[in-house]
Amino acid sequence: QVQLVESGGGLVQAGDSLRLSCAASGHTFSSYAMAWFRQAPGKEREFVAAISRIGGSTYYRDSMKGRFTISRDNAKNTLYLQMNTVKPEDTAVYYCAARPPGISYDSTSYDYWGQGTQVTVSS
Repeated sequence: QVQLVESGGGLVQAGDSLRLSCAASGHTFSSYAMAWFRQAPGKEREFVAAISRIGGSTYYRDSMKGRFTISRDNAKNTLYLQMNTVKPEDTAVYYCAARPPGISYDSTSYDYWGQGTQVTVSS
């Protein structure tokens, strides 16, 4: 069992950068592969990026490659998403999620979810 709390969202302008954080508590953080998903109004939740339990492997949705970077600090029990050159279409609620080891882009394979943090990008 693990509890996840996202933070770092807010209102930014197109072209800006920001970093989202996901603080974990409960079960050993390093036992889980982690991921970021996002959901915009009227759209299904979509995969953003995933990272293996010790950070050795990462996986990105094609549209995020080169702009977003997923990382983790297991000593701090924290997952990060660095977002650079944000676009209005990045506007969504961003969620972090945890699953047993083995990264995946399938949201149904993740057992634990945070409450989400809103990112709004203005033009």
